[in-house]
Formats: sequence, structure tokens, C-alpha cells
Amino acid sequence: MFKYASANKRYHTLDYYYQNKYGRKVYKISLNAFLGCPNHPRCIYCSEGSKYFTLDNKVPLRKQFEDGIKLISKKAKNPLYIAYFQSNTNTYALLDILKAKYEEVLTYKDVVGLNIATRSDAISDEVLEYLSDLNKRTDLTIELGLQSIHEKTLLLIKRGHTLENFENMVKKLQKRHIKVVVHIINGLPNETKEDMLETVKYLNKLKITGIKIHMLHIIENTELADMYQEKPFHILTKEEYIDTVCDELELLDEEIVINRITGDPKTDDLIAPTWLIKKFCVLNDIDKEMVRRNSYQGIKKI
Repeated sequence: MFKYASANKRYHTLDYYYQNKYGRKVYKISLNAFLGCPNHPRCIYCSEGSKYFTLDNKVPLRKQFEDGIKLISKKAKNPLYIAYFQSNTNTYALLDILKAKYEEVLTYKDVVGLNIATRSDAISDEVLEYLSDLNKRTDLTIELGLQSIHEKTLLLIKRGHTLENFENMVKKLQKRHIKVVVHIINGLPNETKEDMLETVKYLNKLKITGIKIHMLHIIENTELADMYQEKPFHILTKEEYIDTVCDELELLDEEIVINRITGDPKTDDLIAPTWLIKKFCVLNDIDKEMVRRNSYQGIKKI
């Protein structure tokens, strides 16, 4: 029997993880620290790397946090919060700048931890040692974008780092007992289903803490959009995506926390696939497919 089953979920959800750890509902509040990115040119799917991208009105962190609380307070009583540095590369700055931002949010009421999204090639040794100290004082998670283990894909999407660089950073973080969540993308150009499953098998062996599974989506004013419009490539159907995700769940160790299982694109600039707009339908169909298979996370772990 799958020990992390909750409601109708047959995989280890982030909600279950936090409820079990804190005994209360925990919400992430997404923050923009207005930091840059070392990868130039940026990944082909990144709108912030587009020549059309502009960043206006740098809202202070506290204001962003308070706005997030207002939304959450309408649906939750007595919640706890994880401050989530989501946009851009959130270790790509001088250490004093990073310290000021991280330490500020830790003073906010009911914040129990930090999630810091970054790149494996953007954590200096100096920052790494600070993160090690930070990890002793709060519930710290580092999120690393990988997207795929396949070198041909990393080159195509202009990821800007190697698999070796990624793996080395994961091991450095794990050596310091820092939790690592990894982002992957299903449906990248020219990748087969087996390619996608190989990425999951690899991450299983790394014994990561959690994973975010995304569906490739094409948005306007990106290099990927130009590529798609010039020479359209196959975009996974909803059925293909659900089938692939369920296969991935079956392979993933049950201890790995599923932080995200589908994309959540903005509709205004979305080119494809339009089925992603109905996020809860996708989630429900994944649940139904796992029930239909009479399956659960880790049943086919390799």
C-alpha cells in the first residue's frame, strides 16, 4: 500500500508533505527579487530573455508578500508560509545582496522557510557556504532547473550548462543536507517518451528531495515561438502528457515529493498547447489514470 496516499492522490504531494511536517496548511508566496540570469542568450522558452521583455515597477518584497497573504487569507485559517524566490536566477548576485533579501523575508510573520529557484551554474562557493548556514536556521529548499538529461536537448534549448555541472551541484547541496527540488519539462522538441523517462530514472538515482514536472508550452515573443512558427514540431496532446506523467510517477521513488505535475501558463500570450489552460482537468485526469491503472508512485521504481 502506498504510504503517502491522501484524498484521491496516488503520489506524494507537496501538500501531504507539509501537512505531515507542520500539522498545518503551508502556502508558498511567490516573490520576485529582481535578479538577473547568467545565461545569455537565455533558454529558448524564456520570455524574460526576449528582446520584447521589460520589467517595470519593482515592487518591494514586503509588498509582494503582503499581497500574497491577502489572497491566501480568503481561503485559509492560521496558515504558515514558504517565501518562494521564483523569478530569474535567485543566487545570481553578490552575497551581501542575497543575504539582505533572504534575511528580510525570514523576519516576516509565519514564514517557516525559503524556496530559492536558481541554476546549477549560478551558485558560487561563497553562496553555497551561506546557504549551508541558512539551512540550519530555516526550512530551506533549492530548486534547480534541469529540464532534460540529454545533451542534444540542452544544446537545442540553450540551457547553458552541462549535466555534469548539474550533478556536481546537486551533490554539493546534498552534502550540506540542503533539500533539492528539480524542474523537468516533458515534450521538449525532438524528445521521445523514452527520453523523458530516462530523465526521471536518472533523477531517481540522485535521490533528490522533490520534482516539478512541467509540460512544454510555447508563449509569444520567445525564440521557441519563432522556431515553432517557422517549422512546427509535435506538441504533446493532453492524453500523451497524462500517459507520460503517470509512467514517470510509477518510476519515481515514493519518497520524492511531487511539487508540481503540470504547467500553469498565462493565457494572454499562450500559443500552444491550449489544453494546458484547464489545469484542474489535467490534474483530475492524471488521478483518474492512476486509478484506472490501479497504480501509484514508485510501483515500477528502478
